[in-house]
Amino acid sequence: MDLGISGKRALVTASSKGLGRGCAEALAAAGVDLVLNARGAEALEQTASAIRDAYGVAITAVAADVTDADGRARVLDAAGAVDILVTNAGGPPPGLWPDWSREDFIKALDANMLTPVALMQAVIPGMMDRGWGRVVNITSFSVKAPIPQLGLSNAARTGLTGFVAGTARQVAGHGVAINNLLPGIHATDRANALDAGAAAAQGISEDAARTARQAGIPAGRYGTAEEFGATCAFLCSQHAGFIIGQNIVLDGGAINATF
Repeated sequence: MDLGISGKRALVTASSKGLGRGCAEALAAAGVDLVLNARGAEALEQTASAIRDAYGVAITAVAADVTDADGRARVLDAAGAVDILVTNAGGPPPGLWPDWSREDFIKALDANMLTPVALMQAVIPGMMDRGWGRVVNITSFSVKAPIPQLGLSNAARTGLTGFVAGTARQVAGHGVAINNLLPGIHATDRANALDAGAAAAQGISEDAARTARQAGIPAGRYGTAEEFGATCAFLCSQHAGFIIGQNIVLDGGAINATF
């Protein structure tokens, strides 16, 4: 399918690896020029070079922490007028509710709610002026089915979801479509870290921990960054202009719900 976005320009944050990279690669395959961002310069440059070589699109790589105001300003300055924004950030560390301080919550909100909001506030006015734009926020399936040990993430990402629900409907008439992608478990570094933590807590191998988690997924496996990216690219396409303010779950059927 021709997504109709060749020649568009996209900013994808946390895109040196994992789901962010999957989204960046899928957009590049559709002919989209990219502004890639991550904190680690070396991994970011390697990703930028690989995507540039594979797809021949223009790529600008900006190593910066977008949760920091100065870092975010550098990324936005390099990005300029973008047609597509994909926000992504690693989740806060797991833990238990009695252990989290106010500072822990502030850090989680900064990374997983307030930074995506600030990025949207920066780029959406230009999209509205030009009459076209797409925003995809990568959140988590924990927005619909909270994960007890990921309470910091549950709280921050649910806040972002509420912001998007109202904002998406205010800007849709200007040709701007905002939606959220809610990943379940995908084969990324984050999943490896959680598997390692579960293995240590239960005194089992990481393979055993992974097998146990896969048993709870009707699809019988973890998702891949490639299939996640393909869904993201569709939501950024010319065909997705009537999908507004939705929360699309990619979890292999793990959430057992009718709606």
